[in-house]
Amino acid sequence: MQGIHDFIPTDLKAAYINLLLQVGFDTIDFGSFVSAKAIPQLTDTREVLAKLDLSATRSKLLAIVANLRGAQDAISFPEISYIGFPFSISETFQQRNTNSGIAASLITVEKILELCDKYQKTAVLYLSMGFGNPFGDPYNSDIVEQWAYELVSRGAKILSLSDTTGVATPEQIKKLIPLLNHTFEQVETGLHLHSTPWTRLEKITAAYESGCKRFDSALKGFGGCPMAADELTGNLATEELIAYLEAQAEPLQLNMDKWSEALLLSAKVFSA
Repeated sequence: MQGIHDFIPTDLKAAYINLLLQVGFDTIDFGSFVSAKAIPQLTDTREVLAKLDLSATRSKLLAIVANLRGAQDAISFPEISYIGFPFSISETFQQRNTNSGIAASLITVEKILELCDKYQKTAVLYLSMGFGNPFGDPYNSDIVEQWAYELVSRGAKILSLSDTTGVATPEQIKKLIPLLNHTFEQVETGLHLHSTPWTRLEKITAAYESGCKRFDSALKGFGGCPMAADELTGNLATEELIAYLEAQAEPLQLNMDKWSEALLLSAKVFSA
């Protein structure tokens, strides 16, 4: 929702997320504890959280933070299981995204991991710009592996290779997912990919065939990055991901009636 210009009413956000909680997804990225100036759409994250019904869901809540203050805020809520932090392997993007360089962000990661251990949370660390960057910063698979090692050695248990500009290719996905899975067997490796509508399926296929079991997606692919070269570049569409996994006979165990309700409500949410 963060990229939607017009403010979505808090009650409508909560109603939509409550439907998604009933579908049965593993994790719901429901909000962010970040600067209201940076992302005004999510200034009501606390209010939305108070309206969520977690009494009959297997889904766990994830909140994104951009600094230690945000992590401290998120950790104070027992309803939140996962704390997400975007750690970029591009110095330029790290500065733009969190107003902090890689070296300082690595210290932030260490402190977030300490907080997570203390308060029984789990950090989800995004290896942002994990497939390249548009800034000319150094990039290759060795750099990805190096920073993955730095995060894992500090206690990371979930890494999510992230591409918000849509530059990832199936060939890169087929190389990086097995590399990280083999090198860091104790770590869960996932994907946060943005893509144009016509390249989504090939990327989903490459990831699945490479052993990826953790996919980030958004209903109808809503959400994009202003630095993407194509304005049609957005998140992987959840409905396409579901259709692909069903075709592979994966036992998703989702409540498709609630999913259909969420699809219908989304038209109202994203036109609010």
